[in-house]
Amino acid sequence: MRLEILPVPGIGDVTEGDDLAVLIGTAAPWLRDGDVLVVTSKIVSKAEGRLVDVPADGPERLAARDEVLAAETARVVATRGPTRIVQTHHGFVMASAGIDASNVDKTRLVLLPVDPDASARALRAALRDRYRIDVAVIISDTMGRPWRNGLTDVALGVAGMPAIRDHRGEVDPYGNELQLTQMAVVDELAGAGELIKGKCDQVPVAVVRGYLPAMSPPADGVREHPPAGGDGVDPPSAGGDGRDDRPAVRLVDDGVGAAALVRESALDLFSLGTAEATAAGLRAAATLADGTGGAPVDPVAVDRAIAAVAEAVAPGTTFTHVTDDEARAGLAATVDGWPAGATGLVLGAAPTPVDQPDLVRFGADLHRLRIALAAEGVPSTLLPPPTGSIASACLAL
Repeated sequence: MRLEILPVPGIGDVTEGDDLAVLIGTAAPWLRDGDVLVVTSKIVSKAEGRLVDVPADGPERLAARDEVLAAETARVVATRGPTRIVQTHHGFVMASAGIDASNVDKTRLVLLPVDPDASARALRAALRDRYRIDVAVIISDTMGRPWRNGLTDVALGVAGMPAIRDHRGEVDPYGNELQLTQMAVVDELAGAGELIKGKCDQVPVAVVRGYLPAMSPPADGVREHPPAGGDGVDPPSAGGDGRDDRPAVRLVDDGVGAAALVRESALDLFSLGTAEATAAGLRAAATLADGTGGAPVDPVAVDRAIAAVAEAVAPGTTFTHVTDDEARAGLAATVDGWPAGATGLVLGAAPTPVDQPDLVRFGADLHRLRIALAAEGVPSTLLPPPTGSIASACLAL
């Protein structure tokens, strides 16, 4: 495979209501079937009127920006100083919901397109209808990445090609079947296009040539569209209808677009920032409910939990994990309210002699252990001690 990445200069400033197909087609009369257009989301947003007015500076500007950010945010993922990483209503996780103040008047902010996939489909269809050319369209924007410094462009919307190239089920040269490999090819192409577009060069569109085969090549292999006239319409053909008489290029199914790249929240292993996840864990610990699991308790997990709190509990407090099945059954039989599904037992003993403050501290230490157990996936229920034991309380696991 040989790829070319070509800039599309000369588009100029885009304003609300502009026809992007005409602007791109006029600036790039050399487009071919099978080209991939990488279009900066900002010009799509401008053409679609996704701009808001804000004060030019001062605290009023910050307050207005915060209000806009709140409206564009579905969920806050992480906050570090003035930086907010949020999930947008599209499902994208990115800084400031993609709100942009660059390459726009100081009194305006640019929002992401409402539906980037729909924008990509509309632009692709307009280019096909006007110029008889079948291209793929990627709407791109810049994002940061977990675990790595630096930014890269990714796809927010796509039409005319799958967002993911799925290699699962293929066999590598060593005979190994690929199990997980799904390449986000539209993100890779968006990043390649950014190399040409840059951030300050006012080149909002790049063309990647060579990745997709021409979808309906003519007999001579490729076809460039005819240049548009001054009014943005193809020069009249002999028939006088303002278009040539060649059949339109076949439109392939656009599929689900870049929405395929958005991971469901339930499957996201990193749905919160570190500090936010810690805060969520502390809130969950404060409301930890009693419970027992149906599966046998992992004794190693219980011992890890006891070890985790060993240095935090009051001196003299002991927690004993009863691992002998017969001994546990005998003790559990004397505990009032022992849960039928419990499969583990921890005895807790407060330091002696015990006064009222010691009992308060012992209760706190028991909750510390319950939190450590919960972190290991072991639910617990606080109960009175077995009859006749020296324990002060017990945990049914």
